[in-house]
Amino acid sequence: MTVLLSLSRARRYAYRFVKFHLAGARAPRLDTLEGKTVVVVGSAPFSTRPMGWNPDFRVLTINASQIAAQGWLTQQPDVTLMQFNQIEGTNSSAVDVRRVLQHRRTGILFMLHWRHDLERLRRGLASFDYGHDQVRLMGRYERIALMREVTGRLNVELEADTKWSNGIVGAALAIHSGAANVILTGIDPASTGHAYNDLAHPRLHASMDLGALKIFRQRGYPLFTADPHVAERTQLPLWTG
Repeated sequence: MTVLLSLSRARRYAYRFVKFHLAGARAPRLDTLEGKTVVVVGSAPFSTRPMGWNPDFRVLTINASQIAAQGWLTQQPDVTLMQFNQIEGTNSSAVDVRRVLQHRRTGILFMLHWRHDLERLRRGLASFDYGHDQVRLMGRYERIALMREVTGRLNVELEADTKWSNGIVGAALAIHSGAANVILTGIDPASTGHAYNDLAHPRLHASMDLGALKIFRQRGYPLFTADPHVAERTQLPLWTG
């Protein structure tokens, strides 16, 4: 069985490797983030308003993390990355995301891996009244291209535990878009659960995320964390304003 599983994995890797190169996918970027200080907000149970906050900061949230940060985030996010499953998924996490985001809005909504047409997406968003100024799609191969551009490594994401989290993807998007500084908060690979529910789900991407943060440091990107305990665990520099 081990040999069969290895062969199956090798075939899937080869398929995605070839498909990625044939697709010619390009890493997405956002001109609105260029030259800005971008705060990437995750949904870990603890997050911090960065020191020296000013209205020129740009805010990028992940799924429902704008709710996790609602104690200090007073405006709508500039950008939100949302996984496709949050729109129609029936598991408890997706249901909770739709519940807490009801009647909220964002600026640019980046939908990850959406497999249907835009009209179906708009109906899904309307079902929980989640507003947006603009919708953009980031398919699997655009995401792979983005992460290869920023990490220098090709990861075709065969299994859940070999993927980087959406928080890391958000940081990569800000870096690739030319942000002057990227500040993480509520992004803690060692944490469990989400601030907007009590399900205490473990983080599947902890090892991959720690590896990505190490690569970001080695490459000299202007990446910081606003959370002191995360700075201690990850060796990321603490943002002090």
